Amino acid sequence: MALFLQHKTDDIQWAVWKMEESLEVLLALLPDARRVFCEQELNRFVSERRKMEWLSVRVLLYAMLQEDKEIGYSPEGKPYLTDHSFFISISHTKGYVAVMLASFTPAGIDIEQYAQRVHKVSDRYIRSDEQTEPYQGDMTWGLLLHWSAKEAVFKRMENADADLRKLRLTHFIPQEQGTFQVQELATEQQELYSVGYRICPDFVLTWTLS
Repeated sequence: MALFLQHKTDDIQWAVWKMEESLEVLLALLPDARRVFCEQELNRFVSERRKMEWLSVRVLLYAMLQEDKEIGYSPEGKPYLTDHSFFISISHTKGYVAVMLASFTPAGIDIEQYAQRVHKVSDRYIRSDEQTEPYQGDMTWGLLLHWSAKEAVFKRMENADADLRKLRLTHFIPQEQGTFQVQELATEQQELYSVGYRICPDFVLTWTLS
């Protein structure tokens, strides 16, 4: 079983699954009825990577709860549990998937693989009044945290504006793990969201706190 990371508090939990198994091995980790359903659903996908991501999310959800749950999607594409037992958020990057569950408020989680491409598109998500800081001398980590945190908050918000520059991170010095705040500037309320983060050797993970 490739349960890579797991975190749980009274009202939220998240986990990261490292995608190492074959589809056949993943299917065997599910209860019988869910396995049959997933085998049929996999036929909808052409890409092997997409099949692996989709199935790994279902296996991870079952590993987290040890209960069979079904994931539905809103017209906007947001995932939800059909029994409404938890709010759910899903993210994936090369080699990993992440799932977050929250008891009382909508959830937002994002996982981003370490990659230099964040430098090329930084004008799409970094504001002129934001200050990014390096982690262990590498600015890529700081940029990744900005990108990932804004994606997580975007998932958490209702009817969010897709322009990530309408979200502003408070200044922070990246550590291996910690928290910071993100303010949305798209509405009159200009709500402030607390975000947890963790830097791993090949990815960053961010998630909204209640």
